[in-house]
Order: sequence, then C-alpha cells, then structure tokens
Amino acid sequence: MAPRIRVLDETGKQIGILEKVEALRKAQAEDKDLVEIAPKANPPVVKLIDFKKFKYLEAKKERESRKNVKKVGVKEIRLSPYIGEHDFQTRINQAVDFLKNGNQLKISLPFRGREIVHKEFGMNTMNRALDSLKNHSKVVKQPYFEGKVLVSILTPVKI
Repeated sequence: MAPRIRVLDETGKQIGILEKVEALRKAQAEDKDLVEIAPKANPPVVKLIDFKKFKYLEAKKERESRKNVKKVGVKEIRLSPYIGEHDFQTRINQAVDFLKNGNQLKISLPFRGREIVHKEFGMNTMNRALDSLKNHSKVVKQPYFEGKVLVSILTPVKI
C-alpha cells in the first residue's frame, strides 16, 4: 500500500486524500509542485502550487515590509566640559532634531589632557544637557565613564 497524503489546491481548498504517486501525477498534469505543509499531520498535508511563483510573491512581500520599516539609529553629539553657551544650545537643538526623528541619542563628553582632574565640570555640563532634553527624551543609561569619555544614552519619548 502506497503512502497516502491530504492534498490541497492553491487556494487551500481540499482536493482529498490521495496516494503519493497519484498526487505527483496530478501535480505534473497541472504543471505545479507538491509542497509539504504539515509533515507531522496524519496523513501529511501537501499543497499543489507553482513554487517559483510562491517564492516570488514571498520575496515581494518581504521587500514591501522592509520599505515600511523605519531605520532607527544611534546619533551622537559631542560636548566639552568647558563648552560655550551658544555652542551648547546648538548641540542641544541638534539633539532635539535627532530625537524627534526617532533616533536614540548618545551624548559624549571627552576629557582632554588634564581636564580629567576636574570631572565635576563635565558632570555639570552633562547634567545641564540631560535637563535641557528631559521634555524630549528619557535616559536609558545614566552618565558613566568609558575611559576618559563621559557618556549617556537617551531615547525619544513617545508622544
């Protein structure tokens, strides 16, 4: 006795339970492929479809879904422990634009040379920046040191 399988057409309508050889003949007659859908079912379920067309439509759906996905990246602004007020405001405005576009924001504050001796100036500048951005973002990582660089990471607030 040959193995029996449940055969469906392209729309998913059941054709019936056929022997494997008979299902293969039917697929060849219609110039289609037999694709196994549920191998663990009893009897196993197969579908009569044009496999190349199926793969093409799947790839097309994938491309369409990729078009609609927004690329969210991490943007960075760099501050200085002794930054001027106008420069500070310019960087904050850039940061607000980045956050409004849905990007995460990394604030870096590198210390050069002997500036590292006065970490409090850097912390004050970082806290000013975080305070200025609190309406547009929430802090993911509080300020921390990566070597000689003070870093904080923010994410946009959903409005």
